Amino acid sequence: MEKRQPVDVSVWGHQLRLQSASGVFSAGRLDPGTAVLFRETEPPTRPGKYLDLGCGYGVIACALASVVPDAEVWAVDVNERALALCRTNADALGVGGRMHAVAPGAVPVDVVFDEIWSNPPIRIGKPALHALLLTWLRRLSADGRAVLVVGKNLGADSLQRWIVDQGLGCRRVGSAKGFRVLEVRPSG
Repeated sequence: MEKRQPVDVSVWGHQLRLQSASGVFSAGRLDPGTAVLFRETEPPTRPGKYLDLGCGYGVIACALASVVPDAEVWAVDVNERALALCRTNADALGVGGRMHAVAPGAVPVDVVFDEIWSNPPIRIGKPALHALLLTWLRRLSADGRAVLVVGKNLGADSLQRWIVDQGLGCRRVGSAKGFRVLEVRPSG
């Protein structure tokens, strides 16, 4: 049985009241890595297509849709409960009309993203994580960027080197509380 829990977060000057639930990542709280992601970055401002990769209950997706009124936000996750919560949260915030919370295979192959934001699922293992990142980072627009938060103890520095080895630009734009915030660009 699903037990819902409210989560109140302050993101880029916006107060968001979200619902989380058992069976989703970081139920009942804002994950420490995601909190670092928000604290260490400026909010995006340009209109376009955004992706929250591994959206969970939708905190990043909802934040993006709330701060960029002209953004179309895609939120992907493999967890159906997480996607349902993301949709519920988007609707409650009045941004549901600009958000698509779907399984990864439901994103049309021709959709290109101006920005990808993620606290990626590191614990799925290195081969699966690399495949996941390559799949989605290839869908960045030519002037796009991805912003990722990764725990230092979970391999943030080696992941940064691996991203560069794939021919992508990658630099650290923030670091706090054992987490690195990485910005990835389509070319080195």
